[in-house]
Amino acid sequence: MSHFQAWDRSLRFSHIVVVAVGILLLPIAPNLQAQETIGTSAPTSQSSTIITPDTAAPTLSPASDSNLPLTNDLRTQVSAEPRRFHYQLQISVRGVYDDNININQTNRVSDYYFAIEPTLTLGVGDINGHQDSFLRFDYFPGLFLFLDHSENDALQHVISLQGQHQFSRLTLALTEQVAILDGTDLRNLSDATSPGSHANLDVSGRTKFQTYNTHLYASYDLSGKTFLSTEFYSLTTNYNSGSLFSSANLSENLFINYRYSDKLVFGVGGTGGYDFVEDPNPGQTFEQANVRMTYQATGKINLNLSGGVEFRQFENDSRSQYISPVFDFSASYQPSDGTTFAIGAGYRIYNSAVLVAQNFTEATVDFSVHQRFLQRFYVAVVAGYQHSDYFSTVSGLAANRKDDYYYVEPGIDFSITRFWTFGGYYLHRQNDSSFTSFSFDDNQVGIRTALTF
Repeated sequence: MSHFQAWDRSLRFSHIVVVAVGILLLPIAPNLQAQETIGTSAPTSQSSTIITPDTAAPTLSPASDSNLPLTNDLRTQVSAEPRRFHYQLQISVRGVYDDNININQTNRVSDYYFAIEPTLTLGVGDINGHQDSFLRFDYFPGLFLFLDHSENDALQHVISLQGQHQFSRLTLALTEQVAILDGTDLRNLSDATSPGSHANLDVSGRTKFQTYNTHLYASYDLSGKTFLSTEFYSLTTNYNSGSLFSSANLSENLFINYRYSDKLVFGVGGTGGYDFVEDPNPGQTFEQANVRMTYQATGKINLNLSGGVEFRQFENDSRSQYISPVFDFSASYQPSDGTTFAIGAGYRIYNSAVLVAQNFTEATVDFSVHQRFLQRFYVAVVAGYQHSDYFSTVSGLAANRKDDYYYVEPGIDFSITRFWTFGGYYLHRQNDSSFTSFSFDDNQVGIRTALTF
């Protein structure tokens, strides 16, 4: 058994145990005294956006994910009314025409499919404020039924557990997410309103895989102006196919942070980690020097910026040290109650699952705008661009794959009642690769309806 296989088995077991414990705790959770908020939070990178003790919440970090970039969660929040126990069940049904269901360049296959995607949320505490202790459990399955190609029928699962506890000076937080996937796309709770926009570009095809994602966060107030924060992050990406390379990433950071004002916080620190990559790929260690900033100009504008430089080494000195920038940026602007703009950008390194002894750098830009009009209509446009540049992890191997991917997805929904919506969307996505076998273009037209209980 390889080092990766042994690590993968033990790590997957620990992920499942954490989720199972969270499920068992939910029935007794109403006995907790804290009246905390339970909500979703924007993703951060390894040089992650500052989370102050006043606003601490569990966060999933895509920077150390070998394959899984995340998006901001734009789903409808569970009721914000403060109370001990919260529950919500939302059932979404989509009917979709897809002209390239396998995102394949040479053998295009079109089909109609139905997606049934319920979301169950259980939690304790106020769901939006993030001011005290809380516990939240989300289950997001998806059943996909194809009209002509039933061999592609699939049942996918995303399970998420979040928790937080605050002491007088110390804040502890945990996020655990398990995804069991079968298809062409990356899938997590954050993508519920943008189905299919984030394809698994590295593989560029239909495959079965699982991800196990853990994020632990702690912060400690040193004074009224300064505090220490640390984050442990692990992600295992496990492919069922023997021709694809699974990987696992571990990282830990430590920051000292300074509150310049209630609106502006700075931090400086470092990150260290290790990548387990399935044989014959070499394992990798990395270190980062990081700075970061969070700025809330008004109640309508939020800005998060982090960046630094990474130094990466390869097992058995299989090649020379690789030096690269790391960068993550997000901003949102809400000029009115019915209008929201958001933009994000990043630059990170991932392990390739499909090309032996290769990593790739990924530069991304994502943009979204959401507008409500006539009180019942909701219009949204989500768009993004991604550039991937592959490099070798061993000496003497040429790595020359480059990909340019973009997507745009406009949609409109109508609120029939407070609990029932109906709408539709169009998705165009396209990947132009220097390796033609990874190139594709895809168009989807879908109608959708959702009931919330």
